[in-house]
Amino acid sequence: MNPHLELLHPYPFQRLRQLLAGVTPPAGKPHINLSIGEPKHPTPEVVKQALIGALDGLAAYPATLGSEALRRSCADWLARRYQVTVDPAREVLPVCGSREALFSFVQAVIDPRGETQPVLISPNPFYQIYEGAALLAGAVPHYVNCVAANRFQPDWSSVSEDIWRRTQVVIVCSPGNPTGAVMSLDDWRELFALSDRYGFVIASDECYSEIYFDTPPLGGLEAARLLGRGHERLVMFTSLSKRSNAPGLRSGFVAGDAAILEKFLLFRTYHGSAMSQTVQEASIAAWNDEAHVVENRAAYAAKFAAVTERIGKLLPVSRPDAGFYLWAEVPGGDDAAFARELFAREHITVLPGSFLARDAHGVNPGAGRVRLALVAPLAECVAAAERIEHFVR
Repeated sequence: MNPHLELLHPYPFQRLRQLLAGVTPPAGKPHINLSIGEPKHPTPEVVKQALIGALDGLAAYPATLGSEALRRSCADWLARRYQVTVDPAREVLPVCGSREALFSFVQAVIDPRGETQPVLISPNPFYQIYEGAALLAGAVPHYVNCVAANRFQPDWSSVSEDIWRRTQVVIVCSPGNPTGAVMSLDDWRELFALSDRYGFVIASDECYSEIYFDTPPLGGLEAARLLGRGHERLVMFTSLSKRSNAPGLRSGFVAGDAAILEKFLLFRTYHGSAMSQTVQEASIAAWNDEAHVVENRAAYAAKFAAVTERIGKLLPVSRPDAGFYLWAEVPGGDDAAFARELFAREHITVLPGSFLARDAHGVNPGAGRVRLALVAPLAECVAAAERIEHFVR
């Protein structure tokens, strides 16, 4: 077996199951699950009908590069959303969701040759795929803490010269998971300057970009355009899971540096991750339609309006820049104990923040917080807020 498998950590939800094992919640209170970021709004009819209408596509092997029509729809969406022009033949590649793509991308990009072990820099807290991808590619994850004092953005000045020289990939997540923080143009300017100096690839995870309240979040390719740059050493990742409430479709795309995507495509032809023609047609319908995305944002905005102030009276928390998470501080600072007791008394599941982060530089930046995913229907989110308020009081 691959010895790197021994380096993998338990997934946060495995740790959560262990934390709640043996706890019997009150039977009279229906369970409300705020722990997992799985969209619960209905998948749009336009997507479902396109999927049904393309079932004949199941009879053919799909091309790894995807259809020209799908790549064009992705490129057109980038132009509408970010005013970014990309070549759909060379700078866009369909993928089976951002999770699959992030993992396989790191395997393709990391070069394990050399006298020192390569480094992948990850935000902390983080989506655990970043860490697993690094470890299985033979790289060392280096965690850069994202704390409130720094707007929940990575403090690049904390990274030593030795680490920068070994770094091959930097992953950023904007809007962030779990913080909801969005990178500013100055943040991008600083990161691009570091990439120019040290030569690392930037993997920009933007899967929450379409869930926002006021201003559309800045994207990596958009930032490059505004700064007069090309797409060198930059690849962005997005998907339909959150934007279109279609996590089971397993559909997204990557876009950016054509030279990198050429090699990534070669990797994927062996990786066996081509998207079926049926899913491609449904994806085209999704990327071409914005009406359902506007409705989706409105539904999330209603939940944040109904819940944030109420919870914020007792738990220090504020509405995020974007995304569908609340990143709340807990009294006493023990996030795991808070989550366990909340489940025991109120039958509500939340995710301890320390499960989403690693101890780094003398601190776990997720400790003392819980992540609340406002994915349940509005009534359930309001009921959860009422129960949390009662529990904290």
